[in-house]
Amino acid sequence: MRKKKNLLFEMGRSGRRGSSLPSCDVPEKPVEELLPAEMRRREPLDLPELSEGEVMRHYTELSNRNFGVDSGFYPLGSCTMKYNPKINEEVASLPGFAFLHPLQEDDTVQGALKLLYLVEQELKEVTGMERISFQPAAGAHGELTGLMIMLAYHRSRGENRRKVLVPDSAHGTNPATITMAGCEAVEIPSDGRGLVDLETLKKNVDEDTAGLMLTNPNTLGLFEEDIDEIARVVHDAGGLLYYDGANLNAIMGYVRPGDMGFDVVHLNLHKTFSTPHGAGGPGSGSVGVKKELVPYLPYPLVEKVEKEEKNGKEKYYWNYDLSHSIGKIHSFHGNFAVAVKTYAYLRTMGAEGLKQVSRDAVLNANYLMNRLKKSYYLKYDRTCKHEFVISVRNLKKSYGVAAADVAKSLLDYGFHPPTVYFPIIVEESLMVEPTETESREALDRFADAMEQIARQAEKDPERVKSAPHTTVVGRLDELTAARHPRVCWSPEE
Repeated sequence: MRKKKNLLFEMGRSGRRGSSLPSCDVPEKPVEELLPAEMRRREPLDLPELSEGEVMRHYTELSNRNFGVDSGFYPLGSCTMKYNPKINEEVASLPGFAFLHPLQEDDTVQGALKLLYLVEQELKEVTGMERISFQPAAGAHGELTGLMIMLAYHRSRGENRRKVLVPDSAHGTNPATITMAGCEAVEIPSDGRGLVDLETLKKNVDEDTAGLMLTNPNTLGLFEEDIDEIARVVHDAGGLLYYDGANLNAIMGYVRPGDMGFDVVHLNLHKTFSTPHGAGGPGSGSVGVKKELVPYLPYPLVEKVEKEEKNGKEKYYWNYDLSHSIGKIHSFHGNFAVAVKTYAYLRTMGAEGLKQVSRDAVLNANYLMNRLKKSYYLKYDRTCKHEFVISVRNLKKSYGVAAADVAKSLLDYGFHPPTVYFPIIVEESLMVEPTETESREALDRFADAMEQIARQAEKDPERVKSAPHTTVVGRLDELTAARHPRVCWSPEE
């Protein structure tokens, strides 16, 4: 049974204070002289009065309710919620990085410019791209940037191509980005293997095709085996290939998007390269392009001048001279601290370390998939990459237990649920990405919990359908919350 917690308004007592401020060291003026009457509060602010200890305990308790990758296993499919080494945070907080101003002269930020230059060189090697911009703030922002580059390229050739092909298993941001860019999204279905239906693709490619947006491996965790033929079909029609980098964690060091035929790629530095994700952000959706698309990148780019004769030092500077640039797509130069953390991660791992990341991510996913397919339905029963999609279809058909019920039940076992109901081409889907940073013991604990839930669905389905039972609040009415949100509250309610 959940223990009732007192609200702050119930705990408050008149006269208690959470802080003691020193005496004012400047002349004081009454508020009546500073603000006109219509801007002044007519009634006292209704806030609870608490001691410092009570305030600290309140916020500490709230923080303990948060779930993050530092708290436990976070198998959120297609999001790569991996453990973030704390050394990355320490490096990014060094005064020489943390206290810079983006409007400083180039000569005063040579270290920061050099770091961006070096990060770019390493990411170019990983992706097979010619140049990379760090301006986009996150993955979807990188998608929009990449598509803008593709469209600008076509316009410069006198072509107004507006059709962009996208698989039915794509991340939802892909068709949203296409629409936002003023283009038409053309959905390409998956075949029986869970891959792009090549024959349908061929039928939909024509002279109005701007390009194809694709991630490889796809959101089912399956590698697009026909990628060479896919690239040929799109390129022969004059289109370009865009690589959604959300799933790069599966292939680093083994295959590069550029070698697969992709012309544009965005990287989720906050996923693949181990910087805090989501509320721990900010993110970075850096965009890389092949040589012919470099002039269209957002300006500026970091350039390097070889050693000057007078001082024998290399020099780095911002280059704003890009002939067909789409312009700025972020204030200043993007989220610089994320690039610092990425550089720390890259230098820590090295080339062989990145390959190990991919090996372990793929191994963990296949291990977990083969355990769970004994209790759940696996539509595409074949070797996966970094993630996989199982289905609760068997439990729904037999006992009325849905994917959302299994997800809620996982909360009672102390696990954050995986992605639910995506991709939509798999009925009652659960999308699981264990990442490379989880141990076999952690995977086994998760699998044990999933298996227990499946057994409970058979014996007592109503308990699963009413989960969670041990959390601070029970199952919420999510539909009403979405349709009729309450954005204000008063103690009288």
